[in-house]
Amino acid sequence: MYESFFGLRERPFDLAPNPRFLYLAKRHREALSHLRYGLTSPRGFTLLLGEAGTGKTTLVQTVLEELEPNTVECVLLSNPTLTRAEFLEFLAESFKLGPESRLSKTRLLAELRRHLEARQEAGKLTALVLDEAQSLPYELLEEVRLLSNIEASSSKLLNVVLAGQPELADRLNEPALRQLKQRVSLRCELGPLDLVDTAAYVAGRLRIAGGNPVEIFSREAVTAIHESSQGLPRTINVVCDNALIGGFAAQVRPVPRSIVLEVMRDFDLGAAGAAPSLFAHEPAIGLERREEASAPENDSSADPAQEAQEGSREIFGMYKRRRPFSFFSS
Repeated sequence: MYESFFGLRERPFDLAPNPRFLYLAKRHREALSHLRYGLTSPRGFTLLLGEAGTGKTTLVQTVLEELEPNTVECVLLSNPTLTRAEFLEFLAESFKLGPESRLSKTRLLAELRRHLEARQEAGKLTALVLDEAQSLPYELLEEVRLLSNIEASSSKLLNVVLAGQPELADRLNEPALRQLKQRVSLRCELGPLDLVDTAAYVAGRLRIAGGNPVEIFSREAVTAIHESSQGLPRTINVVCDNALIGGFAAQVRPVPRSIVLEVMRDFDLGAAGAAPSLFAHEPAIGLERREEASAPENDSSADPAQEAQEGSREIFGMYKRRRPFSFFSS
């Protein structure tokens, strides 16, 4: 829809957890390292926490794509709201166990143990990843805990990753789940992006999609994106995508702050646009009429579009100096 207008090869802010667009802030980099370690060594339970929209699923998908299938067999459950019987059926089918494993839990556990032991003897690893784990019923959390009892004398036979929102940590603090919490050997937590990381995140996605960030968003638009999204990557995607649609409809580039504010109103993102801007001491930059940002009286030839582009370069250039990333390489 707007790709050619902004010089993009593809849409940069789709909500699909595409590892190609992965951006690693410090906490995301740490979490990615934990996930890699938890899935490529016999560590048992790994806990990944983060608010909705912070990028847990994208990190999980990134690690899964990196795994060598001949070395690590990994099963992903992304919708954990199953009954106990459905969960056991899922395990039997996903680990390609024999038909007898579907007849009873006893047979399933016996065959699963043989499967895990055979893989360990061959120097291979096996893992189960449970996304949206905060939604797991208590009976399934208990089943997951009991799976950890399938172990050898010297190492774990099955690695388990629990990825979920912060309420998962609250549930693990309950007395009934204390045994599961005690089995967690690796724990990491994601948080929202700060303003610098938000700018780098936006710039990175635009570059991967073939665009030039300074020609697509003004500096004040970037601060408004951060204010409205509160640094949550999923919300950043929603705001940016709709701001690009608005910029295309208005035939304006780079996208000014005023269009981002319209998106905020449309999505009921509150009065975040009124929050203090990092550049509050500087003139507003954008393609708004000169009532909002007047040119100096002695410079009547000032071009608003050129001024907006220079403002974009300034914000992205400043971020480059403060925290360099490969996204900003020319």
